[in-house]
Amino acid sequence: MSAHEETVVHHDIGESPEGENRAIARPATPATGSTSKARLFVFLAILALALVLPALLKNFVVFQLTQTMVYAIAILGLNLLTGFNGQFSLGHSAFYAVGAYTAAIMMEQLGVGYVWTLPVAGIVCFVLGFLFGLPALKLEGVYLALATFALAAATPQILKLSPLEHWTGGVQGIVITKPDAPFGLPLNQDQWLYYFTLIVGVILYLAASNLVKSRTGRALMAIRDNPIAARSMGVNTSLYKASAFGLSAFYTGVAGALGAIIVQFVAPDSFTLTLSIGFLVGLVVGGVGWLPGALFGGAFLLFVPNIAEGVSKGLSGAVYGLLLILLIYVMPSGLAGFLQMIVGRARSATK
Repeated sequence: MSAHEETVVHHDIGESPEGENRAIARPATPATGSTSKARLFVFLAILALALVLPALLKNFVVFQLTQTMVYAIAILGLNLLTGFNGQFSLGHSAFYAVGAYTAAIMMEQLGVGYVWTLPVAGIVCFVLGFLFGLPALKLEGVYLALATFALAAATPQILKLSPLEHWTGGVQGIVITKPDAPFGLPLNQDQWLYYFTLIVGVILYLAASNLVKSRTGRALMAIRDNPIAARSMGVNTSLYKASAFGLSAFYTGVAGALGAIIVQFVAPDSFTLTLSIGFLVGLVVGGVGWLPGALFGGAFLLFVPNIAEGVSKGLSGAVYGLLLILLIYVMPSGLAGFLQMIVGRARSATK
């Protein structure tokens, strides 16, 4: 099976051995050779389209598409935690903020090149996520959500503390210099950052795709489906759950660093709980447990609020809510379930 293939996951409610309702994921029927070729063709076609878009679009639209990819990377990380390991998080805006501030401080105060800020931001967030995941091992469901909620709520206030103001800039934030294209490439700043983000996004997507099909991925899904059975099979559930938190934070931290470089500014109030909720909404809309859906979720997170504001500035929140309700009504399982329904009906019609 090639690196870009995904296992579409369906969720329904079952009873765990402990008597609690638990989301049980069942993988779809394994892909045939023709299905694999079709997925490869779609993947390459989308990639080819992505490569030519900057030459056809205005700079502002290119900027928006770049921001969409940044959000998609963050949602991809959240999907690894929630979709494939069953841990619920409302705190990923905190890791996004840490990644953003890591990049800003390294670039503007330490003079480090922007390329090197990404792995450092990812590693810092991995460590923080792993350490946060250790005490959270005893928490599940709404209790874990509450703990991550507290993390998201506290982070902007911590960034405003006067002892950290020398590094974080306090409420004023940090202005970041936008990098130029290297090696004399005939690209403007927005076009280069688009391609740079695309390269990073493809690498992280392929890494996640290979991970979920590996032994580690199977262990994560086993813990999600039935942790007691996973422990009885010799899976170190504590290590895997903490590592899942760390890996998810790694992806989100890299996304935060990219977002800071693209927007050219970081400030504490840019990383509120609303951003965490947005990541969760993007995950659900794209499809929980389906990696390609992260791109659709990122587009929803960026464009739908703008559409709602265009409809009515005074009632943008209400319009956004109505659009979200309509989308969930039409696609209750997200884009993943909607596409599978269409494919199923098409196959039934051809029989």
